[in-house]
Amino acid sequence: MEKFTVLLADDDPEILDFLTDDLLDTYNVLQAADGQQVIEVLASTPVDLIVSDVMMPIKDGFQLCLELKKDVRYCHIPFVMLTAKTHINSKITGLEYGADAYVEKPFSPSFLQAQIASLLRNRQHVISHFNQSPAMPVQAVALGRADMRQLERLNSFILDNIAERDLCVDRLADFMYMSRPTLYRKIKALADLSPNELINTIRLKRASELLLLGEYRIYEIAWMVGFSSSSHFTRNFQKQFGLSPKDYMDKYRVSARTGFM
Repeated sequence: MEKFTVLLADDDPEILDFLTDDLLDTYNVLQAADGQQVIEVLASTPVDLIVSDVMMPIKDGFQLCLELKKDVRYCHIPFVMLTAKTHINSKITGLEYGADAYVEKPFSPSFLQAQIASLLRNRQHVISHFNQSPAMPVQAVALGRADMRQLERLNSFILDNIAERDLCVDRLADFMYMSRPTLYRKIKALADLSPNELINTIRLKRASELLLLGEYRIYEIAWMVGFSSSSHFTRNFQKQFGLSPKDYMDKYRVSARTGFM
C-alpha cells in the first residue's frame, strides 16, 4: 500500500528531524522551515496532511492555516497545529482558522501519531463510503466550506451535461477555472478518483436515483446518464455498487417509496 505523505513545518531543525525520524516508518515525510516554504512545497508535491508549528518566521502557523483553508487547491488537506502555547485563546484561534487538530508541546510522539492516523483513517472511510454508496452525494467528501462550494459547482455541471457521452476533463477544468493537473490533484485528494472516474461515479449515482423512480427502463436510464449501451451501464453499475441495476431496483424501490430505505 502506498504511504501517505505528511509535510512537517517548524523553524527548529532538531524538532523537524525528531518528528521525521518518528514518522518515517509509516509515512513519506517532507520538511519546511516556515509557512512560506510549505506553500512552495505544495505547489509541486501532493501532500495528504500537514503538521505545523505556530511560531515560525515569515509566515506563522496561523497565517499558513488561514491561507490554505481559503485556497481551493489545498483546503482539503488536514491541518494539525503544533504549539507550545497553552492559552485557550490560541486554541480557539487555530480552530477558527480551520485547523483540524491541536497538539500542545511537549507532547507524546505516540499521541501525535494517533492524531495523524485518526485524521487520515476517517478521511479514507468517508471516501470509501462515498464511492460505494449510491445515495451519498459528492459534497459529502468536502472538508470545509470552500470544498463544498467547489464540489456543488462541479456536481451541477456534470449533472447538467450528464447525457453527453463524450463529456471530457478539459471542459470540466475550463468550467472550474483550473488547469487539468490542478483539477486532477484536487479530485484525487477529495475522492481518490480521477476526474473521469468522478464523472462516471456521478453518472451512476444519478442512475440509481432514476432506477428508484420506476418511470424508465434500464436501457433508457443508461442513455439518460451518458452510457453508450445498457450492457456497458450494467457492468459499471455492478462494479461500483455490487448490484446489477435490476437487483438494485428490486431491492430498494419499495423501501424508497415507503421511506424506510
